[in-house]
Amino acid sequence: MRILLVGAGGVGSAVVPIAARRDFFEHIVVADYDRSRAEAVVSKQVPSGPAPGRDALRFSAIGLDASDQDAVGAALREHECDVLFNAVDPRFDMPLFKAALNAGAHYLDMAMSLSRPHPSRPYELPGVKLGDEQFALSADWEEKGLLALVGMGVEPGLADVFARYAADHLFESIDEIGIRDGANLVVEGPDGEEAFAPTFSIWTTIEECLNPPVVWEDGGWHTTEPFSEPEIFDFPEGIGPVECVNVEHEEVLLVPRWVKARKVTFKYGLGAEFIDVLRTLHKLGLDSTEPVRVRGLEVSPRDVVAASLPDPATLGERMRGKTCAGTWIKGVGKDGGPREVYLYHVVDNEWSMREYGAQAVVWQTAVHPVVALELLARGEWKGAGVLGPEAFEPEPFLALLNEYGSPWGMREG
Repeated sequence: MRILLVGAGGVGSAVVPIAARRDFFEHIVVADYDRSRAEAVVSKQVPSGPAPGRDALRFSAIGLDASDQDAVGAALREHECDVLFNAVDPRFDMPLFKAALNAGAHYLDMAMSLSRPHPSRPYELPGVKLGDEQFALSADWEEKGLLALVGMGVEPGLADVFARYAADHLFESIDEIGIRDGANLVVEGPDGEEAFAPTFSIWTTIEECLNPPVVWEDGGWHTTEPFSEPEIFDFPEGIGPVECVNVEHEEVLLVPRWVKARKVTFKYGLGAEFIDVLRTLHKLGLDSTEPVRVRGLEVSPRDVVAASLPDPATLGERMRGKTCAGTWIKGVGKDGGPREVYLYHVVDNEWSMREYGAQAVVWQTAVHPVVALELLARGEWKGAGVLGPEAFEPEPFLALLNEYGSPWGMREG
């Protein structure tokens, strides 16, 4: 397997040291708009010198504009890559998705194509849903015998694997599947006080948190207002109670396609301060992606916000705490009685920094697509068309995740 990894930011930079410990691939080309950033990621894995070792042959770096579909296709062909791994913001999904299809390469991403709210009833009905543009081309992928594995990160990704595992092994029927994400992570500022510094791409966070959240219920999708239906969810391994609210997320669009459940939701533990900041950005129009003219330059307000905040990949040394991603399921168990479980995955920032030099949130996002790629390389996962993680047997994934040294857990009740 030869992989074109597009994006050398937080997640992309964490993918390389995770993959370097495995033998399932022949070569990874790390590509970024800023070639020096891609080179820096590779150089950490491939030290210079007269005998750099086998990894000198397994990683290389190039400059690449993810929005240039033709250039991406040319890079796939030039480097003879049979998989495109999309590790950039979802605004670039479609040019990368189409470039892979046209070049005859398989494709994997961690966030699906963007949504657009309903033009007149945004908080009641979905408009263009997450992933709609990609699923519309599924027949083209099937015709070519190619796989586009979409939403294969942690959330979406592992959370979807958990949903399929629960449906296959734990429940006779499912009333509700709720993805619940929370953390007790703290980022210290220069003065030692807690700082406002998002641990994941602020561009993506603004997109998913300010769009109308989608809920699957009784056979159809509907929307609600951002940050609606707050609840306190008790997270495991010392994280404790965190208030979670409705947020737009891919699992709600993916899970019902393969797993039967009366209701599917996604709730995120954002915290009051983060919600207040997002609401303020929205009021000021700073969440907009439409360019405005500033001193003769065309700039997107959201890009300015992103550029003003620290790169999430650089926060690890200033972070402490744990992050938890998981899937809560309620229904009728295999024994015919009521059952409620939470399947989860926790990463401690101290551990991920010590073992991989990556902060917990980006490491947790990066490990799962690497596991999926290894299963594809082994032939244990296979398929054609546009498929989500739920379309595959969950047992090989969960077993291999344990082998990667990052076990998952289950809590009853």
